[in-house]
Amino acid sequence: MTDPGQSGLPGPPDAPKARTARPRAWRTLARGLADLLLPRACAVCHEMLSAFTIGVVCGTCWSRLERFPEPSCGRCGHPRQPMPGVRLADHESAQRDGFADCRWCLRLPATVRSVRSAARLDVGTGSAVVHALKYSGWTAVADGMGARMARLSFPPDVESERVALIPIPLGAARLRERGFNQSLLLAHAVAQRWGIPLWEDVLQRQRETETQTRLTPSERASNVSGAFGTMRGADVRLRGAHLVLVDDVITTAATLNAAAAALSAGGARILSYLTFGRAPDSGDRSSHVSDPD
Repeated sequence: MTDPGQSGLPGPPDAPKARTARPRAWRTLARGLADLLLPRACAVCHEMLSAFTIGVVCGTCWSRLERFPEPSCGRCGHPRQPMPGVRLADHESAQRDGFADCRWCLRLPATVRSVRSAARLDVGTGSAVVHALKYSGWTAVADGMGARMARLSFPPDVESERVALIPIPLGAARLRERGFNQSLLLAHAVAQRWGIPLWEDVLQRQRETETQTRLTPSERASNVSGAFGTMRGADVRLRGAHLVLVDDVITTAATLNAAAAALSAGGARILSYLTFGRAPDSGDRSSHVSDPD
């Protein structure tokens, strides 16, 4: 019998490669048909998504997230405010001695080591992304939000010490109304990427609270004061731990501070905060730095 290679005729196809290629081709065809019959729209801008878009938010909307500008405070991640007469462009000297004490840090208790947020809420698409998750029920948005939260850089001691992620719990009535806890979804997405545990059974709401949206800063603090407590037996895990509290947004830090107080009372040594969005303070500088994705 003549060897196919010697006769110049093609040999039999590589079976494993052929088997791999067929499912891939069918998946591509299925995506195309699904987009034709049931076109998907971006959860933020409502424009049609292509067959190759992963998730429910388009790349344009992700690219329009706005981060806070540098230089920022090493502890809370908020933009530093230059003292009079110091040029912002003179970064080195400004970092060394050209900035006043961080006023945003003043709202944090001593037990809080670090705070990081992925996006501003006053500009860009950050607010719309949060709204899509929290109020429009697009729970699939949480994975993309968590991916961007997980990429934030914390101080080295936080990254080496963090033991677990703890989502801010919802009250029973709010959970029934919404059907999910957005902070828990975000914490799941971050935990998968950081490779650390998610503890949702150590912190609980002890009472229902008003929504913080329409309250003044002082009313926010009163509204959530004493609202959280630790669950029975949680002190064994909490004792001496550095924990990262997760929420969707941070404005005055009242909610996160109240949760941190409960965890500290339960034995936690130190806390850090991680949120997707952060509301600006009056006097914050504008930013033109967007998410590179």
